[in-house]
Amino acid sequence: MARDIGTDSPPVPPPAATVSTDERGARIAGWLEAARRGDGAARDRLFDACRSYVDLAARYHLQRRLQAKVDASDIVQQSLLEAHRGFERFTGETAGEWLAWLKRIVVHNAFDEAKRWRGTAKRDAGREVALDRADDRSSAWPLDPASPEPSPSQHAVRGEQELLVAVALERLPEDHRDILLLRNIERLPFEEVARRMGRSAGACRMLWMRAIASLRDELAANATDR
Repeated sequence: MARDIGTDSPPVPPPAATVSTDERGARIAGWLEAARRGDGAARDRLFDACRSYVDLAARYHLQRRLQAKVDASDIVQQSLLEAHRGFERFTGETAGEWLAWLKRIVVHNAFDEAKRWRGTAKRDAGREVALDRADDRSSAWPLDPASPEPSPSQHAVRGEQELLVAVALERLPEDHRDILLLRNIERLPFEEVARRMGRSAGACRMLWMRAIASLRDELAANATDR
């Protein structure tokens, strides 16, 4: 049975998220190389393949107190635009390096959005938005929160694993995807998840456990879909 997570805990992808990512990483690296040679179609495919990843990163890194005020899709659009404009400045070669670069752009924009709200909100900014850099969470959506801080190479592998999770989420039924985004990515308590989904908290708990099982199955299927 899926283990419940604390309200403030980072999302923990299920064990199947550790499947090999060699093929997907090779595709992204190939699109990167072709895009650098001026292949517009390859560049479009590169960004299309990573959009779900950027969306997931924006939802996760947007501070929880801002989620009711700021549409994560705005951060996604801004981040992808900046990545397009700054593409020539990206110096990495691997999929992991590319995803880490995209995530840094997302984290920067999410932090800037928090600063903007601190400067413009009429209510007390100290209570409204916490701007501690420690909340940056730019390292990743941890696969194992008890593990030590990963090395740069582990960051790259983790980024590719997170991309698998993002792609798998897109393939889930809408209610499964929604509850995983609200609970695991936006880190909302079940009471708030229930309010947003128009269900009881108990029903949401059961739906969440089924959604976790569906995500595991999707990730396992992805491992053999080569």
